[in-house]
Amino acid sequence: MTEAPIMQAVGLTKLYPAVAGRSAGDLTLFRDLDLTIQPGEMVAIVGESGAGKSSLLHLLAALDRPTSGDVHFGDIRLSQLNTRQASEFRNRSVGYVWQFHYLLPEFTAQENVAMPLLARGERRGQAMEKAAKWLNEVGLGGRLDNRSGELSGGEQQRVSLARALVTEPKLLLADEPTGDLDGKTSEAVFTLLQTLHRTHRLTSVLVTHNLEFAARCDRMLRLRDGRLEPEV
Repeated sequence: MTEAPIMQAVGLTKLYPAVAGRSAGDLTLFRDLDLTIQPGEMVAIVGESGAGKSSLLHLLAALDRPTSGDVHFGDIRLSQLNTRQASEFRNRSVGYVWQFHYLLPEFTAQENVAMPLLARGERRGQAMEKAAKWLNEVGLGGRLDNRSGELSGGEQQRVSLARALVTEPKLLLADEPTGDLDGKTSEAVFTLLQTLHRTHRLTSVLVTHNLEFAARCDRMLRLRDGRLEPEV
């Protein structure tokens, strides 16, 4: 029996209305776009700058709404979620890694990782314990009390990865997770991401301009002219 998809995007269209005096018409990022993600897959999305890769990821995370179409996560239709429900959906079901780490500079690495748990109302002691566990998983067990300014770029991105996974999400979305890092550090972070994906049986979708990394995923899709095409 075929396993049901963990996520399906059906007929997604994203238009940005023309701005008076600046554009001759609406900007269409994609129209009638379909995407099916199976449980356990690691899918890479590649494409030229401005193709709409990050915008697509935002729709999959309920950070934005499509002009038409919908994203289904199990029985949940993301277009039907209000602001509070969308926030809860992200906190419970999705881990998100940005190109920039967005760590809060006044807090320690452990406190930053604990933030999503504290936001959902977990006790501080329990949240901090889980945060320490995940920092150990990403190789930063000795940096719990360091603030972001005391960490290297690679370490900051490892903290952001721990923060994304501390809620034990079913789906990990990563937007250029190695884009701001040098070659050696990029390789280390991507290898870590692969290891965590396998170890924790994640389903992962990442946007990347690094074709070598993309080729190491289960599938590579290219977003071009508003369409997702398999890259072979």
